[in-house]
Amino acid sequence: MNVASLAPLAVVLPVLGAALTFLLIRHTRAQRSVSIVLLSLTLLLECLLLASVWNGGTAAVTIGGWLPPWGIVLVVDQFSSLMLVVSSAVSLAVLVYATGQGMADGDRDAPVSIFHPTYLILVAGVSNAFLSGDLFNLYVGFEILLTASYVLMTLGGTGPRIRAGVTYVVVSVVSSILFLIAIAMVYGATGTVNMADLALKLGELDQGTRTLLHVMLLVAFGIKAAVFPLSFWLPDSYPTAPAPVTAVFAGLLTKVGVYAMVRTETLLFPGDSLNTPLMVAALLTMLVGILGALAQSDIKRLLSFTLVSHIGYMVFGLAMSSAAGLGAAVFYVAHHITIQTSLFLVTGLIERRGGSSSVDRLGGLAKLSPLLAVLFFIPAMNLAGIPPFSGFLGKAGLIQAGVALGTPLAYVLVAGGVLTSLLTLLAVARVWNRAFWRKPSDAEHPDPVLLSVSGAGGTASGAGRTNTTGQPHTTVLPRTMVGSTLGLVALGVALTVFAGPLFTLSGQAAQDMLDRTDYVQAVLGADTSVPQITTAGGGQ
Repeated sequence: MNVASLAPLAVVLPVLGAALTFLLIRHTRAQRSVSIVLLSLTLLLECLLLASVWNGGTAAVTIGGWLPPWGIVLVVDQFSSLMLVVSSAVSLAVLVYATGQGMADGDRDAPVSIFHPTYLILVAGVSNAFLSGDLFNLYVGFEILLTASYVLMTLGGTGPRIRAGVTYVVVSVVSSILFLIAIAMVYGATGTVNMADLALKLGELDQGTRTLLHVMLLVAFGIKAAVFPLSFWLPDSYPTAPAPVTAVFAGLLTKVGVYAMVRTETLLFPGDSLNTPLMVAALLTMLVGILGALAQSDIKRLLSFTLVSHIGYMVFGLAMSSAAGLGAAVFYVAHHITIQTSLFLVTGLIERRGGSSSVDRLGGLAKLSPLLAVLFFIPAMNLAGIPPFSGFLGKAGLIQAGVALGTPLAYVLVAGGVLTSLLTLLAVARVWNRAFWRKPSDAEHPDPVLLSVSGAGGTASGAGRTNTTGQPHTTVLPRTMVGSTLGLVALGVALTVFAGPLFTLSGQAAQDMLDRTDYVQAVLGADTSVPQITTAGGGQ
């Protein structure tokens, strides 16, 4: 049996888990066990899918026996399977973290009757989006994950979460409406929404119609990916949610938008017609995002701005339309999902141990919790691009591709990428110096409990007292939360250790996406002729 034929289970297993956990509302332990086991099985399946396409090849699975271009098709290639594995690994770590937080806090922020089913539906939506072979099913994947995210963002029902949730819902609905309008226009112009079929038919349209459809899809995906100037909503929305929710949002949701941009730019609109606007957007995204991060005193808001900033690197790689640039972008997406999620999970631990996520109230955490200091330091340096971490390798690949492209704008982007990396280092170094290195008494607004714990040599207990986030102070962090965070940090280090094979995979995935032949023939048949388009970046 072809392993790729099991691809629908990547969506079905989380949906089945959501149904089972909903039925187990009154059985907390069983509900947690079911959600973790089924998500683990999903990850195992996706590892098998990645192994099946590791050395090339693309497989398509038709749903319900309806052949393309009329039926729903799921497509497994190197890029989609890599995104599935990384996203599910991150989702599993966050789920274990959330379970530990729920057990420690009595499920204050994550009621078991709501959190587990909704979280698994979110994972199903993400998987569906990565596998979708037609635009409307991609839209369905977005709506599944967004509907679940509306619930997760407002867990706890606090005023700030409701206000942030309203902004998030409005922006998401607007982007979804734009996407749906674009799909309707694409269908009206070509008579199909199957992406492999569109790869052949969009090239037959006049340039004006094609450009209009191109821009409509880019704007819709740009909002979801938080590309400047469409990123205004993110820093005010993500930091208000519970720590595990913020972490999974930061790691996955914007990357689904980036994935959609990469897939449509390479498959539906090959060439370099909008590369210049994309490069300008990438530069502004990097610089505006990191300048916003430097102005923040709250770690979660700072990380939200760095999230926006580093989306710019991915758009830069896409806009070069070269195999080297796109390959580096694919690698950087996998890196950033892991590292950004790790940092948000660590921030959740900082809130519990230090009483706040504001650096104005923190100090002495390196002495109070050396393990927490290590858990922050490693992914922070990785995010900043310090050698030899994967962040440095991904940025070096993008810079090398930009220099190889050799255009004036590419050189400007290279300079902007280096500057953004240095400013990212400055931002995380300031957090380290203020939250971990200085004495608690040197904080601008020191937390009384943190001062008392420090003054007692780390032995005083703050249990029973709440911090600025409404969570209880604790001198002993829950092992489940620390263990899941440690596992995710280790995964980030593994991306560095195995960077060679991963870069090879990313380069092959980029070459196949730019060539388009494997994708189109896997869906429409081996005898399908695929027109090749040479770009300024040297891709096919």
